[in-house]
Amino acid sequence: MTESTPPWEPPKHGTDTEQVLASIERMRATFRWKADGLDAPALAHRVGASALTLGGLLKHLAIVEDHYFTNLFAGEGYPAVWGELGHDESEDWEFRTAAADSPEVLYDLYDEAVERSRSAIAKVLVAGDLDQRVDMGRPEWQPSLRAVLCGLIEEYGRHTGHADLIREDIDGRVGEDPPSHWRTRIFPAA
Repeated sequence: MTESTPPWEPPKHGTDTEQVLASIERMRATFRWKADGLDAPALAHRVGASALTLGGLLKHLAIVEDHYFTNLFAGEGYPAVWGELGHDESEDWEFRTAAADSPEVLYDLYDEAVERSRSAIAKVLVAGDLDQRVDMGRPEWQPSLRAVLCGLIEEYGRHTGHADLIREDIDGRVGEDPPSHWRTRIFPAA
């Protein structure tokens, strides 16, 4: 990566691990850029009959990151913030409750979850490559690290598509990738 290359740009050549991790980072960057810089009404904006909001997606992807990487991979359980926010383990809790959270809470929740996930993934990779089995809390289902990370790419792909539509409806922001000068806490300047 050169100085002018954004940190989310995948390498032109790399190992399987480098490519998979770079794909996740690109999806995180694109999603975060789509949700970036909005006030509470914009984060609660809905399109058509859909109940999805950018705030709900921020909160959902934060809990997805913490579920897989902090809770299952690192074995640390859920961070205290989820209990503080009243997580009730219902299937749509994060989507239903996001409108009650300030933009600062939602952005911090997401950014901190990504930071924890990066740390947990790095620790797991010290133990082996993408073929290693991951204990997902069910003895009958121990997928490879590759399968879990590819599942995360799929999750981000789906929700980044949702974010594209919502953000375009809010203020017309469109595009596949953040502009190269865009930065945020989880993608700081070099």
